[in-house]
Amino acid sequence: MFIDKQTIILKSGDGGNGMTSFMRFKGVANGGPDGGDGGKGGSVYFIADRQRSSLIDFLYRRKYYAENGGKGDTNNRRGKDGDDLVIAVPLGTVVKDFETGGIICDMYYDGQKELVLEGGRGGKGNVHFCTAKRHAPHFSQVGEKTVARKITLELKIIADVGLIGFPNVGKSTMLSKISGARPKIANYHFTTMSPNLGVVRHFDDSFVCADIPGLIEGAAEGAGLGTEFLRHIERTRLLLHVVDVSGIEGRDPYSDYLKINAELKNYSEELAKRPQIIVLNKCDVFGAEENAKEFEKRIAGGAKIFRVSAINGEGVEEVIKCVFDELKKLPESKPLEFEKFSYRKADESEFTVEYDEEDGAYIVDGPFVSMLERNVVLNDTDSLAYMQKTLKDFGVINALKRAGAKDGDTVIIGDVEFDFIE
Repeated sequence: MFIDKQTIILKSGDGGNGMTSFMRFKGVANGGPDGGDGGKGGSVYFIADRQRSSLIDFLYRRKYYAENGGKGDTNNRRGKDGDDLVIAVPLGTVVKDFETGGIICDMYYDGQKELVLEGGRGGKGNVHFCTAKRHAPHFSQVGEKTVARKITLELKIIADVGLIGFPNVGKSTMLSKISGARPKIANYHFTTMSPNLGVVRHFDDSFVCADIPGLIEGAAEGAGLGTEFLRHIERTRLLLHVVDVSGIEGRDPYSDYLKINAELKNYSEELAKRPQIIVLNKCDVFGAEENAKEFEKRIAGGAKIFRVSAINGEGVEEVIKCVFDELKKLPESKPLEFEKFSYRKADESEFTVEYDEEDGAYIVDGPFVSMLERNVVLNDTDSLAYMQKTLKDFGVINALKRAGAKDGDTVIIGDVEFDFIE
């Protein structure tokens, strides 16, 4: 089964909690703090694997979670880091954020490895909160919790040449004649239901050719399976436009040619400008000679047109030679150019202060609040003292003053309400 688009859920591992612990040895009931840090959560990576040709693995498994970091231990021992999760995908897989459609990475080269989600930071043990005035902190930091993300995987086949045309014009037969590929071939529409790849060799040279299912009018808007497969010729450098010149389907060959090009333009202006070689197929059928002459008259000068009979191989060798000659003139294909989307970790010093008239309270929000929630234990005196000092050091107290906060006003930080005391 060929699967070329899937949506999955990824989550990097949570950071392990820091440890609250004190040294204990003979003769000393309570020594200094020795709580170790929590381990880092596992990160999520994608790796491109040329041995894979479809996204079928993601049809049966949709959730991928990396391992959480381990809790810190006594004697300053750090928790175990969570194992990273490495997910293999076919070459040409584009990884996107589901919500925004932003491209995270284009898995173009074999062995290419990309970080998608970074693991959560491990919490600090209580040894980090020891100061000249606070000799025995009875609190430690909670590990960073990560968020599950919805990801779209979209496969865009990497091929040098794309075979395009209406259904049943002989594209699959053409591919079988020029390469070692053995696609399913039958005399009815939509025999080809998924892209087929073939490697064409000519002396010491070779190129990869992709045969995609036949297009119909409205393909760019999704008619038939148009948009599902047009993406597979986006990376090609050259197009082989196969036209049924016999007219046995009751269609006009030149009209077919114009309609397919119109669909390419509707889908992508860049794709419509891709160089084309026109292959007039089924020239062995009665009446094809006259249709071919008429077609060639109506095509603008300079177009490369070949008459072939793919079923018996007549004219195919000339097409192959022309393709090789054209590919030598064209630049090599490259990964997509895009503005990289990333799930960057927020600066934990960032915060906002706003007055909520409905609640009659000043609300402190932002990454700073998440950091504070991880560090503070509300039922511990030392921890509350640490919080007050942190609010002052990071400028939150001054920001509240600038916003108009006065003694006795309500301040909300996370899920907790405080009375503001200057």
